[in-house]
Amino acid sequence: MAVWQGNSKRSMTGRRIRYARNKRRFEIGRENHLTTIGAMKRKPFRTRGNNKKSRVLTADTAYVVDPKTNKTVKTEIVTVVENSANIHYVRRNIMNKGAIINTKIGKAKITSRPGQSGVINAVLLPK
Repeated sequence: MAVWQGNSKRSMTGRRIRYARNKRRFEIGRENHLTTIGAMKRKPFRTRGNNKKSRVLTADTAYVVDPKTNKTVKTEIVTVVENSANIHYVRRNIMNKGAIINTKIGKAKITSRPGQSGVINAVLLPK
C-alpha cells in the first residue's frame, strides 16, 4: 500500500476538511526499507527532479569519527546495542539514524540516514 504524505482530511480539532482537489502523484511516499547487518548491498532509486539517492539494504562496515582526534576510521559493525526509534530494532539488528552500534573500536552513534544517504557514518562514544 502506498504511503501518502499529503495533509489530513481532519483539522486539529477533529472537524472534516473538504479539499478542492484530489491526491497527487508527487504526494506519494515510499515504503521504508530497514537497514540490517550483512554484506554491503545498496539500491539506487530515482527521486523527484530525476535526482538519485542510494539506499543501504545491508551493511557490515561504518565510517566512525573519533571526536578527540578528529580521525575517520572504516570499521566493522558487530551488532546494534541501542535504538531509541524502536526497542524491537535492537533484536532485529536494524540500523537507522540515532542507533548505537558496537564496532571493533567501540560503541558509536549513527549520524547519517542509511535509508537515504547510502552510507553509514557514526561518531565514537566516550567509554
